[in-house]
Amino acid sequence: MARLTAGRRRVAMAVAAAVVATAGITGTVAAVTHGFGGGQGQQQVRQEEPAAKPTPRKEIPLGIVHATESGGKAVNITIDDGPDPVWTPKVLDLLKQYDVKATFCMIGPQAKEHPELVKKVVAAGHRLCDHTIDHDVTMDHKSVDFQKQQILDAQQMIEGAAGGAKVQYYRAPGGAFTPDSRKIAAAHGMRPLGWNIDTKDFERPGVQGIINTVKQELSNGPTILFHDGGGERSETVAALGQLLPWLKEQGYGFSFPQIY
Repeated sequence: MARLTAGRRRVAMAVAAAVVATAGITGTVAAVTHGFGGGQGQQQVRQEEPAAKPTPRKEIPLGIVHATESGGKAVNITIDDGPDPVWTPKVLDLLKQYDVKATFCMIGPQAKEHPELVKKVVAAGHRLCDHTIDHDVTMDHKSVDFQKQQILDAQQMIEGAAGGAKVQYYRAPGGAFTPDSRKIAAAHGMRPLGWNIDTKDFERPGVQGIINTVKQELSNGPTILFHDGGGERSETVAALGQLLPWLKEQGYGFSFPQIY
């Protein structure tokens, strides 16, 4: 009886081994033949999902933008040469009062010196623009290496001060764009940004002079240039305090410049 039991055990073990081996073969065959009409009951193997294709990165156009993102009857308020510890907070207060978003074109070292203001600009929902390191209005007569250093070093300073927010535009000092500077900016995620209305507020023509320029030149296009840095800007602040509600009364909305 004991020998018979041992024999049965040996048979059982042999059968089990055969089953395991067969299962392995069947699994291999099923994996190879899956999807080619295997019979009913054949082991099914889940097909892996195809890898998702990466979303192609949109290229920044090289053209100098003036148009609004929103379209329609709207203007782009742009503020240059800051941030300034005296005037930038006053401009921000006015923009908040009238629920207006603007684009701040900052000088790199100014941004680095006043990171709390850059962060305040970003936190309020405004956008950042690179206005170079030295505000050299003769950049269009300088080497490509010089232009690159002025643009990219400023971008790094502004984004560093912003705590990670991206600079989305580049405005050449005095409008001194070149094909190379536009390519450099666009390759680093910044749309070249122009203007249609220069308020000449940096010349301090008087509050009414700034207001008159905006009203007279609105037909030129939607992008208006003001300054919060580079000097005493009380006239700019006072003019904005009158122009923002007036523009709303005339049915204008407020937008950002197009990026794409």
